[in-house]
Amino acid sequence: MVFWLVTAKPRAERLGELRRRLDSREISKMRPFGRSLENGLVNAKLREDGSALWEEEDYCVPPLAQEKAAVLDYYFDNLTVEDIGDPGRGWEKLTVLPSLWHRIVSE
Repeated sequence: MVFWLVTAKPRAERLGELRRRLDSREISKMRPFGRSLENGLVNAKLREDGSALWEEEDYCVPPLAQEKAAVLDYYFDNLTVEDIGDPGRGWEKLTVLPSLWHRIVSE
């Protein structure tokens, strides 16, 4: 298993819809990747430049192929991944950043 630090530019006009899908647990039911994707997206952070970041585990080559086809390509642009090795190392890098979702909550 590989752990990735994912960086992507959210499509702001679709974030409300994505949040509703996460809250309904629809994404967590997608197999085989749903629970991992949901966990990453629910806990995603927001960088000052507007990019979203989260950690995700994945087995695919290329990385996140199924997730991109089913969810990510609709809600994000410019998705990149960085192999971070051990689980939790990506989240450690993101602790100082605000939640991606503070934007939705404040609207």
